[in-house]
Amino acid sequence: MTSSAARPAVLTETLVVGGGFFGAWLALELARRGRSVVLLERENELLRRASFHNQARVHNGYHYPRSILTGLRSRVNSARFLVEFDDCIERRFTMYYAIARTSSNVTAAQFKTFCARIQAPLRSPPRAIRDLFDAHTVEDVFAADEWAFDAERLAARITTLLAAAGVKVFTGHDARTFEPSTSSGARVVTRVRDLASDADTSFGSEHVFNCTYAGINDLMRRSGVEQIALRQEFTELALVRVPDELRGVGVTVMCGPFFSFMPFPARGLHTLSHVRYTPHASWLDREETAENAAMFSRLPRRSKATFMQKDAARYMPIVSRFEVADSLWELKTVLPQSEADDSRPILFKRDAGIAGLHCVLGGKIDNVYDMGRELEPLLSLERVNS
Repeated sequence: MTSSAARPAVLTETLVVGGGFFGAWLALELARRGRSVVLLERENELLRRASFHNQARVHNGYHYPRSILTGLRSRVNSARFLVEFDDCIERRFTMYYAIARTSSNVTAAQFKTFCARIQAPLRSPPRAIRDLFDAHTVEDVFAADEWAFDAERLAARITTLLAAAGVKVFTGHDARTFEPSTSSGARVVTRVRDLASDADTSFGSEHVFNCTYAGINDLMRRSGVEQIALRQEFTELALVRVPDELRGVGVTVMCGPFFSFMPFPARGLHTLSHVRYTPHASWLDREETAENAAMFSRLPRRSKATFMQKDAARYMPIVSRFEVADSLWELKTVLPQSEADDSRPILFKRDAGIAGLHCVLGGKIDNVYDMGRELEPLLSLERVNS
C-alpha cells in the first residue's frame, strides 16, 4: 500500500465495484435511497461478463426442489423482476421440466408436492412434447411458467436507469486494492487503474460494495484482507440451433447429473448445459491459488458440447440433432455450503476486514431483490448513528 492511496483523489459517499447486474442494481437502489453513488466496471460496458454468460433464466422456483426457501424466494423475486424489467423478458416459449427415472434426487411425485408448496403452477404437456422424451429414462414431464431475459436489452435498460438516477459510471476502470482511509469524509480508499490511459487514481468513500463476483477474493487478497470461502467453476454453456419442433421450447431434466436447454434471446440461439460437462474445472479460493482472472484467461477452451448432446439424447433423442454454433465461457462462483442442497442465497458480508467494505455475491440474477433486505439494517444503523 502506498501513502498516496490513503489520500483519495475522488471522494464519493458510496462506491460500488463491479458492473454486473448485481452491482448495477445495487448502485441504482442506493441512488434511489438518496445516496451519492459511483459505479466502477473493468469492462467497457456493463453486464458483459457473468451477467451475460449464463442461461438467462428468470427462475420461478422450479429449479430448487431441495431448497424450499430458495424456491419461495424465487417465486417472490421473479414476479417483481418481470414487472420492473418487462421489456427485457422473452415470453414466447414454454418451459418444460422432466423428472428422470434414475439418479434423480426427486421423484415426479416429490416434484409435484414441492411445486404445490411454493405455489408454482404445473400443467400437462402436449402429446407432441411428451413424445419427444424417452419413456424408459424419463418418469414424467410438466409444463411450467418460466422465462428468459435478453442480456443485451437488460444492459441497455439498467444503463438508462443508472443515468436517470444520477449514478456516475466509470467503465474501463479496474479496482486494484482496498485500504482504510486516513482522510476525513471517507472510511475506505479504493485504488483504481484507468485501463484506457493506464493511469492510477483513488476513490475515497464511506461505503464500498465489492460486487466483482469471481473477482471478490482477488481484490481481498491484494488488499491483505481475509478471503471469503468461495468455490470457482470454469464453465461452458454451448450455444446451439435447435430443430423447428423446439424453437419455442425450453427443457430442464431434474434433479441430478442431467441437462437443460432454453432460448438465449441475446444471440437468437438456445443454450445447452449439462451438470456433468458444463464445469470444466473447479477450485476453492485460497491464498496460494492464482488469481481467478488469471486462471480464467489461461484455462483451455476445449468444448464438451458433443458430450452434453450424447448424454442428453438418452432422455430426449432429438437433442442429437442440435447444431452447435458457439460456446460461452465463464467463471461461476458459488458458496461451498450451497452444494449440498442447491440453494442460492445472497452473500452480504458487512465490514469485510475493513470498516465500510462490504462484499456482495448473488447466485442468480433475479434474487437481486434480496439485497434490499440486507441493505436496510446497514442504512438504518447509519441513520441512528447520524
